[in-house]
Formats: sequence, C-alpha cells, structure tokens
Amino acid sequence: MRPRLGVDLGGTKIEIAALDGAGVPLLRRRVPTPRGDYDATVAAIATLVADAERELGAHGTVGVGIPGTISALTGRVKNANSTWLNGRALRDDLGRALGREVRVQNDANCLAVSEAVDGAAAGAHVVFAAILGTGVGAGIAIDGRALLGANGIAGEWGHVPLPAPRDDERPGPRCWCGRNGCIEAWLSGPALAADHRRATGEALDPEAIARRAADGDAGCAASLGRWLDRLARGLAMVIDVLDPDVVVLGGGLSNVDAAVREVPTRLAPRVFSDELRTRIVRSAHGDSSGVRGAAWLWNESIVG
Repeated sequence: MRPRLGVDLGGTKIEIAALDGAGVPLLRRRVPTPRGDYDATVAAIATLVADAERELGAHGTVGVGIPGTISALTGRVKNANSTWLNGRALRDDLGRALGREVRVQNDANCLAVSEAVDGAAAGAHVVFAAILGTGVGAGIAIDGRALLGANGIAGEWGHVPLPAPRDDERPGPRCWCGRNGCIEAWLSGPALAADHRRATGEALDPEAIARRAADGDAGCAASLGRWLDRLARGLAMVIDVLDPDVVVLGGGLSNVDAAVREVPTRLAPRVFSDELRTRIVRSAHGDSSGVRGAAWLWNESIVG
C-alpha cells in the first residue's frame, strides 16, 4: 500500500510524516520554515517529500495542512497568518513540483480530523479543535470529517473579536488581518508575550511565562491568568454556538498545564447552560496531530 504523506506547513517549522494504511507512523522529519520566502517554502516541501519517499522506497499520496485555506473562487491561498502564502497558487505549485495531485487543507481542520479519528476526541460526534501557537485557528470535525463551510472558513475562530472585552481591552491589539482585538491578537504565543511585556516590561517567551507562573512569580501568574480568562471567554462563545462534545487544544500553548486544568472551571459560569458537559482536552498526538491529519486527507472515508 502506498504510504500517506502529510505535511504541516507552520509559521516556524515544516514537518512531514508518513503513515501506513492503518495510521501507523513510518517516518517523521521537520525543517525550519523559510519565513517570507514563498519559492523557498515550496522547494522545502518538495525536498521533504522526495527525501521521505527515498527513505521509504515508495511514492505516496501527499496532503498539506496550511495556516489558511484555498479560495474556492481563485484557487489561491487566503487568510493565512503566514502572509507570504496569501494570493499564491500553492496547491498547483506543489503539484507541479511533486508531479502529482496534492490535497491542501486548513491546518486546524487537519488537527480536528486527526483527534476525532484516533486521538483525544475519538468517537465524538462534534469536535472543535483549536490551535494555540504562532497564530490561533480552529477546525471542526463532524463524525470524524472536516467541516469546511460554504466559504471554506468554518472554525475561523481566531479572527472574531474577543468576547466581552473589558474597558482596558478596547480596541485591542492590531491583528495582522488589519482589525483590532481579534482572538488571535490576544491568545497566540506572541500575543501572550506582548501582553506580559506591556504589563511588566519583561521580554519573556510564553514557555518562560508559564514556567515562572508555576514557580510563583506574581507578574507571570497575572499575565497567564489574563490569558486563561480570555481563552475561557473565547471558548464559551464557541460552546454556546456549536455545543461540541469535545474541545481539543493543540499548538504549543496547549502544553501549558493550566489551559486544560483551569479553563473548564473558568468556562462553566460563562456557558449558557446549567452544566458544562463539553470536555476540554489536550491533543493526544501533540504537535504531530496536524501532520497526521494532513496525511489523512487522502482517506475518502474521513475527509471528502
């Protein structure tokens, strides 16, 4: 059986994984993303695929998860926070570089499918999967299949305004999309670091903020607390609208233990229900979940 090759095109790294027909990993590699250089990005993906196939001794299908989506109108990338991809015919260019059809899907949809099929939300009817990393996005899986939506933007949670903003949160940080106060501008890794810097004057990365908060640093604990409160507000809106069985948190910030431990308690009073049944879980496949979902793009029973 031909291997299924998945590529996760992230803001800082490009990862490839190969799965067999049962979803068993055969290979996994990653390289830095050539930020700002479209041609180098296409070439990096083509090299990863060629090297993987040489190592496996077989040609496979190729699916690619991207931090944006393919416009049904133009066939080009839109809404990518890796802005050098926007307006480019990535699917066609990769097809030419690899000499075969390539399937391209939003990376958060890939995460949702991966976790709904055999991950932390396996068997759940409705899954909302949020990526909390360099950017913020989300995907929706219904019975294990990605929900695309009429405009191809189902789950574009990162670019709605933060719900119930406080006076000191208006108008909110400027987002790369040109608007102020987007969820991504509050909840991404760079957003957490920027919020902490505004409050304390310290330049710390999100991992250091979380670690120092756990060690009792008051300034870091306050910054992390604000981030958790905003995350709870954002997810409460999703639960009120979609009412998913499971919310899966992925991306680098999902590794912050407080996100899974504290958010359900913060969520419950904000959800329009007498109880919160939606489970909040960390992705079972960690940072390989998106690339696994990309590999599944050629499984017609999962992603159509």
